[in-house]
Amino acid sequence: MNLDLEEGKFLVETARNAIESYLNKRKLALKDENLADVFKEKRGVFVTLNTYPANRLRGCIGYPLAYEPLIDGVISSAVSAAFSDPRFRQLSKEELRNITVEVTVLSPMKLLDKKIDYKRQIKIGEDGLFIVCGQNSGLLLPQVPVEWKWTEDEFLREICIKAGLSDDCYENKNCDLYSFTGQIFKETEPLGEVVEEKN
Repeated sequence: MNLDLEEGKFLVETARNAIESYLNKRKLALKDENLADVFKEKRGVFVTLNTYPANRLRGCIGYPLAYEPLIDGVISSAVSAAFSDPRFRQLSKEELRNITVEVTVLSPMKLLDKKIDYKRQIKIGEDGLFIVCGQNSGLLLPQVPVEWKWTEDEFLREICIKAGLSDDCYENKNCDLYSFTGQIFKETEPLGEVVEEKN
């Protein structure tokens, strides 16, 4: 299931190209139909944009579940992160020169056992969390608790807050909590080298 570095680089380049294409033409970039099979697999994926060099979040959108081929998810997530994240104004051409692009490819979701303490089932630095409570849901990527130096307790509270619920919602038996892992590929600087980040 894992991608190699060259495949990760291709996804990051595709994400940046999709944003540039939309900026210039106001339409989604066309994909190459002769892609390797790995890019045609249905995978969850998120695209994150950060300012450079301050490394502040500038947009993050994606798909927790494997709804569509990976390449389609990267293209649509990149454009949405740049132009449809409700937390930020639309990205400008000038800003794009000072933005780094990051692609996180998700593993399948693993439903956690409600009979076992969740803190024993998650590992900071490896797992992301996805919670579903009725109509509410929230997702935090594996890199988030590392960046914020959260404990397992804090991670569980924050996933509830992300879903717009009370910070103890994970204790509700009507809520389902999932863990997942992610491969993170990111630019070290705008248009710079792409590396795989290990938490």
